[in-house]
Amino acid sequence: MSFLDRFKKAIGRTTSQDPFVADLIEALSAERVHFDATQRFLHSHDASVFDEGNAGPVCFPITTQEVQEIMQIAQQYSRPVVARGAGTGLAGGAIPLGEPAVIAMTKMNKILEIDIDNRVAWVEPGVINLDLSIHLQQYGYHFAPDPSSQQVCTIGGNVANNSGGPHCLAYGVTDAHVLALEVILPDGEMAVIGGLEPEPEGLDLRGAFIGSEGTLGITTKIGVRITKTPPDVRTLLLSFSSMRDAAQTVSAVIAAGIVPAAMEVMDQRITNAVESFVGAGYPIDAAAVLLVEVEGLIDGTEIEASHIREIGFKHGATNIRVADSEQERELLWKGRKTAFGAIAQIAPDYYLHDTVVPRSSLADVLEKIDEVAERYELIVMNVFHAGDGNLHPLLLFDAREEGMLEKVHAAGAEIMRISLDAGGVLSGEHGIGIEKQAYMNELFTDEDLNHQNRLRYAFDPDCRSNPGKVLPAGHSCADIQALKKVPEGIWG
Repeated sequence: MSFLDRFKKAIGRTTSQDPFVADLIEALSAERVHFDATQRFLHSHDASVFDEGNAGPVCFPITTQEVQEIMQIAQQYSRPVVARGAGTGLAGGAIPLGEPAVIAMTKMNKILEIDIDNRVAWVEPGVINLDLSIHLQQYGYHFAPDPSSQQVCTIGGNVANNSGGPHCLAYGVTDAHVLALEVILPDGEMAVIGGLEPEPEGLDLRGAFIGSEGTLGITTKIGVRITKTPPDVRTLLLSFSSMRDAAQTVSAVIAAGIVPAAMEVMDQRITNAVESFVGAGYPIDAAAVLLVEVEGLIDGTEIEASHIREIGFKHGATNIRVADSEQERELLWKGRKTAFGAIAQIAPDYYLHDTVVPRSSLADVLEKIDEVAERYELIVMNVFHAGDGNLHPLLLFDAREEGMLEKVHAAGAEIMRISLDAGGVLSGEHGIGIEKQAYMNELFTDEDLNHQNRLRYAFDPDCRSNPGKVLPAGHSCADIQALKKVPEGIWG
């Protein structure tokens, strides 16, 4: 019986025979522990194309102490747990396997402290990424990591996946902007890892925790580095008659010693979708467009923008436009950041990839991705962080068509292997989750994977924290936990 069938069968149940649930309610309150089929169904999925999720009770803590109590109760009953933010993940990292308790962190959403002198903000994990930057505007600062989902994704989720975004080329991904973390370990112990000093003593547990996708514990407070907003920004839109020309321009700009704040490429298909969706002024006849942004002092941005124009024309740019107002600049970025939403005009579903390849291989890899899509009779659109080679090919499809999901996953597997063969890696910012788990053996040796598992085991000896994720079968201490099921009838 599928989860949807179980959901339909279970609708209306309002009681639970599980003493685990009773203890969770006592710790939090009945209003913040949900075990009905509707809430479990809603929290069994993220924004990915994976449908294996099956949530247990869903908890909404509002304090660090409550998170500790949830973890302690889960340990007492030997039950797994999965932390969840806004559910915008694209690799299945927050999908619950084996009916674990889902710890939804969205109610822990306070900006706790802004320390301008030390350029640090302390926030709870449920704070929306963009909300922090909006709050910091009054001080002349912002939070640099800017995933395309920044209007809805949480900073706790960014920490879990080490998220990036268009401006990570110059500023770096989340890891470069998190100084300290308050975390609750799987046994309920609280620990503070990292610190505000330039070089905290001891092992870099902060670096190990960021990007661990909830397998090492749960973040309850985050000390993030805030970035001074630059005095001047120049945004250029370059048009090309081929994707290869756009990709070669990206490499040429970096080779010239220029590191823009952002370099984003979109192909013609997605540019047309964005233009009809937003009306940002993108050229619909260009085979590819390159969005480049430089920041700094006015004299410096003028010089860099001029050099980029020269490089662009030298490598085949057919037109180059510089945004002449903040409104025009914001509109260009609105187009880029709503690209995934624009896809709904063409197909109801898409599968978004996240591999990273060397910049010198961009053009060749993109051509091979086009060949894969053609062979599987799928539409592919490309929009990606060109500056660091982080690809985001979108395979468009209708999941209602029989056999379509299998076809899409097969094409996706080929895309991942093409990227690895080019000297790339599996993920730039979305994480491994369950999507890329089976391909970890192709990137890492058995010894590498066993060492990663030993690190996980050091944090989580019972292997109950987000089981069944990241590490492939045979290398994860949590293999068995992910397959455990609670007794039949326990929910009602």
